[in-house]
Amino acid sequence: MKKIAVGNMFDGTEVSLGCMRMKALSVSDVENIVGVAMDQGITYFDHADIYGDGKSEEVFGEAAKNIGLKREDIILQTKCGIRKGFFDFSKEHIISSVEKSLKRLQADYVDVLLLHRPDTLVEPEEVAQAFDTLYQSGKVKYFGVSNHNPYQIELLQKFLKHKIVINQMQFGIMHTVMIDAGINVNMYNNDSVMRDGGTLDYCRLKDITIQAWSPYQYGFFEGVFLDNEKFSTLNNVIDRIAKEKGVSNVTIATAWILRHPAKMQVVVGTMNKERLKEIAKASNVELSREEWYEIYTAAGHALP
Repeated sequence: MKKIAVGNMFDGTEVSLGCMRMKALSVSDVENIVGVAMDQGITYFDHADIYGDGKSEEVFGEAAKNIGLKREDIILQTKCGIRKGFFDFSKEHIISSVEKSLKRLQADYVDVLLLHRPDTLVEPEEVAQAFDTLYQSGKVKYFGVSNHNPYQIELLQKFLKHKIVINQMQFGIMHTVMIDAGINVNMYNNDSVMRDGGTLDYCRLKDITIQAWSPYQYGFFEGVFLDNEKFSTLNNVIDRIAKEKGVSNVTIATAWILRHPAKMQVVVGTMNKERLKEIAKASNVELSREEWYEIYTAAGHALP
């Protein structure tokens, strides 16, 4: 598994295992999927305090202990800020959330903490105080955000001593908001509408790594587009390219994201061992420029 320079600060694998669905698994099942991930070279694990109300972190922590996973061999990431009915970036909640996550993960520290979704009532000074406390106590090494636009990041960064190294955004073949407007500059069409404030180019300028979440979904958790008859034109193209390269369709869908020069990290949530193995192969699959654009247009986008 190839690695990228996350935020230009530390190395992380091109694929990260998103642990949200672990909430439904037994500890032994989690041991198996974590073992497969490690065997494929995937050493980056993405959590959040709300995944299963903490259950996902809990079973991961137990599984990691049972299989003797060395803490220094993996990257642990968690997120906080989403609560039932509201968002909360208060100093008290951020610190409390991390401490509870560490207890569930049976870890002394997390490598990365992300603020999960923008809190419009955020007081950046409080976030800065929370980050300083967590960093100085050795509980968090690096900090980032999720689903934030450039000005939201700028506002936070104005007060932070620590560089924001990650912005986790939904991105995949059927969710291309981050690139559509850039392709359709000065055009009167739906794809020309800037919906994210230019997040991708901003993050590239600032050395902030984009983590692509829900890479195989269309809409907002409406379903998977692969092998879906609603997207027959797209799947025909993906399947043909997959056959030519001797890999599966999910490998191609992952390689499509990795082909972008922004050097994104793909966060995958599968708990299927064989599927995870196919996803991991994407690290060694290179799509041509022509293949990349053919997939993009087959997804329903017209080039200007």
